[in-house]
Amino acid sequence: MTVPTPVPRSTEERLLTPGEVAALFRVDPKTVTRWAASGRIKSIRTPGGHRRFRQSEVNRLLREQELDDPEC
Repeated sequence: MTVPTPVPRSTEERLLTPGEVAALFRVDPKTVTRWAASGRIKSIRTPGGHRRFRQSEVNRLLREQELDDPEC
């Protein structure tokens, strides 16, 4: 069992839900959860155990995807 990473309280960076990330990539939210489990994208856990994704991490992955497939 993994210990949840505390959600930073004093940061200005937006945290996105799996559904919000999925909408940006046009994939199912379960796909985003699998990406997090495999290490493709870093996530943090809320005190309730839900995954959240830093906007900067999502932007990084979006840029990588655009470089891999410029026709996106």
